[in-house]
Amino acid sequence: MSKKIFNLEFDKNDDILYVTRGSLTKEDTSEELGDDVVIWRNKKTKEVSGFTVLNFSKRSKSLTDNLIFK
Repeated sequence: MSKKIFNLEFDKNDDILYVTRGSLTKEDTSEELGDDVVIWRNKKTKEVSGFTVLNFSKRSKSLTDNLIFK
């Protein structure tokens, strides 16, 4: 079983959570899922590269109060 490691980044000023596996590349394309969620997929493999959640703290205020982002 291989591990998939995802990077988390929270932009507190813009209230956006970014979750990616490695760095996004020119092969990755975005697809809006609605409700302020965007998914990133590799154009060729269709594998999910990450996702973006807009207005993240509004969705989960108690969660973001306890998270530490570098």
